[in-house]
Amino acid sequence: MFNVNYNPDVLTCLANLSNDEVFTPPDVANKMLDQLPKELWIDKNTTFLDPCTKSGIFLREITKRLLVGLEDEIPVLQERINHILTKQVFGIGITELTALLTRRSLYCSKNANQEFSITDAFNNNDGNILYKNIEHKWKNLKCEYCGASKDLFNRQDFLEQHAYNFIHTENPKELFNMKFDVIIGNPPYQMSDGGGRDSSAVPLYQKFVENAIKLNPANLSMIIPARWYTGGKGLDSFRKKMINDRRLKELHDFQETSDIFPGLNIRAGVCYFLWQKNYDGDCKVVNYFKNEKNTMKRRLSVDGFDMLIRNNESINILNKVLSKSSKFYGDIVYPRNVFGFDGDSPANKKIFPELPKTKKNNTDVFLYRFGNNGFIPKSFVKKNRSLKNGIKVIVSKASPGGDTYPHKIISEPLIAYDNEVFSETYLLINRCENEKSAKNLIKYMRTYFFRFMMSLVKNTQNISRSSFIFVPTIDLSIDWDDQKLFKYYNISEHEQNYIKTQIKEM
Repeated sequence: MFNVNYNPDVLTCLANLSNDEVFTPPDVANKMLDQLPKELWIDKNTTFLDPCTKSGIFLREITKRLLVGLEDEIPVLQERINHILTKQVFGIGITELTALLTRRSLYCSKNANQEFSITDAFNNNDGNILYKNIEHKWKNLKCEYCGASKDLFNRQDFLEQHAYNFIHTENPKELFNMKFDVIIGNPPYQMSDGGGRDSSAVPLYQKFVENAIKLNPANLSMIIPARWYTGGKGLDSFRKKMINDRRLKELHDFQETSDIFPGLNIRAGVCYFLWQKNYDGDCKVVNYFKNEKNTMKRRLSVDGFDMLIRNNESINILNKVLSKSSKFYGDIVYPRNVFGFDGDSPANKKIFPELPKTKKNNTDVFLYRFGNNGFIPKSFVKKNRSLKNGIKVIVSKASPGGDTYPHKIISEPLIAYDNEVFSETYLLINRCENEKSAKNLIKYMRTYFFRFMMSLVKNTQNISRSSFIFVPTIDLSIDWDDQKLFKYYNISEHEQNYIKTQIKEM
């Protein structure tokens, strides 16, 4: 039966246009605000900035809290509203449309000084919600500030440029010449560079975090993709700074995006954090997974490794492995494209849709590639020709399946024999002395243990040699299985069960 008293929050009904610029649900915004010190809400001098506002949800919810907290100090409602909206809450729209939407959410009018605005203290249309249509700064066909491709974003004025005000400046202090007690928001996640989805796009969110830290607020909280945990694509220096920053007080981690953004699937999940200028200590890490929550206060960095371990449950397992092993496959796996195949080689199916299944010359070598395999002239092998000899274990660099847990982590490994090579579709895991060692390595790779140790650092579809930095080397003359490995590394029954919640049987 229809409930005539039902009055939904319109900001819960906004549909996300993409995975790049995601609207924040009101309940998520409030959970992030709940992290902040309670005294902020009863102080008429505190200031708040959302540098990447889209719907205005953060500023609206901040205003609601201040309206309650300042009731005793500023008892007249209109005076309280005017004070909060003119002196305490500020925002920067990411587009002209989101600036208008934010003003509508905050002032109840698209213009701050219009008849229906809830404040009568502004003499301009914008109020404290800034937006300026600016251009990218091109250098070598890329924007110096955000890395956008000139081919894609140097376009007509009436089209959105996505030149975000907060990160297209050397000095973000110029935007608002003031100090902020709180900077909070949900920045744009990435910018297309002309390639495919996620793996090709240039990340943007870390630039918002870095510019926010430049402003030296007392508190900083943002919700961002979790891909920064393992670095890559311009994120390595950001990861290093974040995991070694003792001012990072809380990290709330969501492996499955739908747990926080219903209906969205952002590869590797998302997180939000609390950074405090005057905090110096371990970080409270909260993992959310399938309606369960695990909390641990710990250092984010791992001794000897520039890497963040995502799950609290994994820390003890990793420590057990590190205590018994000193050599890891991260030092053994070869870099991508071992044989140097270029775009005009038989590795390109568009140019060579079919490969012969038999040799045309005695010197021909067999090529594994994405799709149908076959023989090619040895001359196409540009480098490391000696590696075509001997027994090699290879695996696809693209992991199978989607983003739901548990994962398989890797595809089925293969043995490449004498005179067999492979395109950059595959990674060379190791060269083996004989076929028995190769088969034992493949059996090891198929274990829950091996793939779990990979999962500690792998949270994107593609794998690389860095995905193996915590996978210990073993004696390949031994036929290993999970029970032997669990016993050797003293993995408890509880830890074994946890591993199997993360890793899918092959």
